[in-house]
Amino acid sequence: MASETSAIAIAGAGSIGLYVGGCLALAGRKVVFLGRGRVVEAMRESGLRVSDLDGRDRRVAAQALSATGDPAAALSGAEIVLVTVKSGATAEMAGLIAAHARPDAVVVSLQNGVDNADRLRAALPGRRVLTGMVMFNVVLSPDGEAPLRAHRASQGEVMIGDGVDGLAGLLDVDGLAVEARADMKAVQWGKLLMNLNNALVALSDLPLARQLADRSWRAILAAQIDEALAAMRAAGIAPARITGLPPSLLPKVLRLPDWLFGLLARRMLAIDPRARSSMWDDLKRSRPTEIGELQGAVIRLAKQRGIPTPVNERVAALVRQAEAEKRGPPGLTPEKVRAIPEKV
Repeated sequence: MASETSAIAIAGAGSIGLYVGGCLALAGRKVVFLGRGRVVEAMRESGLRVSDLDGRDRRVAAQALSATGDPAAALSGAEIVLVTVKSGATAEMAGLIAAHARPDAVVVSLQNGVDNADRLRAALPGRRVLTGMVMFNVVLSPDGEAPLRAHRASQGEVMIGDGVDGLAGLLDVDGLAVEARADMKAVQWGKLLMNLNNALVALSDLPLARQLADRSWRAILAAQIDEALAAMRAAGIAPARITGLPPSLLPKVLRLPDWLFGLLARRMLAIDPRARSSMWDDLKRSRPTEIGELQGAVIRLAKQRGIPTPVNERVAALVRQAEAEKRGPPGLTPEKVRAIPEKV
């Protein structure tokens, strides 16, 4: 059973980890951040600033933070481990948890995609691993800004699998709404539908709000979602409602004229003008993206069921090309992204 005295390790001090951990620390929870040298150093020097779209702007003083790059120091005393690393680092983090965390620690995956919690379970036999999903966007301050700032740039909550008494209450604090769900697999697939837009933000080099306000870009997202829904239906997967709209209606709403879309999708468009996607940030920093966990998940599922996915495959190929070129977000037009090369 989780309580307010439970020790929480944030396993990955990136954008999500810093925001979630910052909110928990501000609420008096016992939190330790496990991160890379640059981030840990910045937190130790000047603390952490946590802000959001709703107007909160708070600061955790450096002396009130516990941040380390030492896995043993971060994990050995934790009763709750929140895994917030990118998908590509899941296996590495699982190894660190296996080596250093308490056997009875509850591990929660707060990661994109539909496979990360399963990967953690496979690597951590006998341990309790819960699926989680973060429904909002977080923007980090530019490099060198002090204090380091994690800003929640869209509306949304955190959803976690039920089964651990008191866990949702422990994590549900000011600025961080947390809900326990019994249908997390459906939640993962529902979130995946909207996460297909991450790649379009990265390819367009546009802020999320501007990109979503453009019908040409939304049409590409709608086409990707159409393919994903067809694959899910063939596989018997019913995605959960995430945006307030039934998933089956998302493509229709996305294809509406801009003015009508703006009226009907206010929650979807409640986004800070600075918000981008994590995939955009990965291309900006010449890091591997999560394209294999997002579009890749749709493509794999569809292939198992004989469903064509030309749009998802095109988007994935363009992101992989940008990864290989290491020149940052390529700033493509919708026309360039829609052009499907003919198979020879």
